[in-house]
Amino acid sequence: MTRCIRVPKREGETARSALVAENMLDLDAKIRSEGDFLIIPIRGESFRDYETVDTETEVQEHHPSDYREVAEVPENLKGLLPSSFDVVGDIAMIKVPDELIDYKQPIGDALIRVNKNIRAVFHDYGVKGDFRIRELEKIAGEGGSETIHKEFGVKLYTDPCKVYFNPRLSSERSRIASLVKDGEIVIDMFAGVAPFGTVICRNANPKIVYSIDLNPAAEEYAKLNAEKNHISNLITMTGDSSKVVYDLPMADRVIMNLPQIADRFLGFAMDRMNNGAVAHMYKIIERAEFPSFCKNLEEEMKAKGFDIRIDSSELKTYSPTMSVYSMDIHKD
Repeated sequence: MTRCIRVPKREGETARSALVAENMLDLDAKIRSEGDFLIIPIRGESFRDYETVDTETEVQEHHPSDYREVAEVPENLKGLLPSSFDVVGDIAMIKVPDELIDYKQPIGDALIRVNKNIRAVFHDYGVKGDFRIRELEKIAGEGGSETIHKEFGVKLYTDPCKVYFNPRLSSERSRIASLVKDGEIVIDMFAGVAPFGTVICRNANPKIVYSIDLNPAAEEYAKLNAEKNHISNLITMTGDSSKVVYDLPMADRVIMNLPQIADRFLGFAMDRMNNGAVAHMYKIIERAEFPSFCKNLEEEMKAKGFDIRIDSSELKTYSPTMSVYSMDIHKD
């Protein structure tokens, strides 16, 4: 016999979610329907004010999908387990809180156990230095940090220990590629391993894409990505983009994925953009400050002789008060 609660169907999902959150859902037994009610198996004697019943239940074959269900950490610390992590190719990167640092290996083991596509797990100490490289420590699995990340028909060779790469911008890369018109000249000022350029060249028809980065290792991976994806119109370059752009043709589109300080380079980009061209710039900023930031940017560019129009959207949350914004800046 299994202890269950009898829940009106209209409250079923709310009750189930609450049981999961409090680790009281019995995952070894199946939920079943009984008229207008659900019979939900529980751990413990009761749950809230729901009627309890002891009844026969079918065995539930449970395959956990959340690593937090199987991570071997003390019960009183389970609430500190991160709800999100980054996956690049077949490696995962997770920021383990200080309170759980002694359990980093069991956390890594749990991620591999639940996600069969993950080969190795790394503790992420954060992005550091001018090259925006993650400081990583392997905590579980096999092999190194070099991997192949797949998105929108391309294979991106990368190593987060050596070069910057953000897997969370895949939809944004696809969006930009969909905007590129035939024969455009595109400049990516902070290209990393050239994920934007690779996706654009494979999914659109630009005349040429110039991918610039300060990190020489990024250029090596960018060249490899062009070769492996059979791309001939992606030109990779190492250097300071504020200087390199003056050696390039005028652009129809500029990509500026350096969200901390990209706005400092907007004047250089405008100098090398045709009228009617668009700069795709990203910015991390306090949400309350974003409207005034856009207004100030328009005034700053006007003082430099450029009329701009900004279309923006909130791309993702960065912190409780900050977000990452995507800005399409039109040069009129």
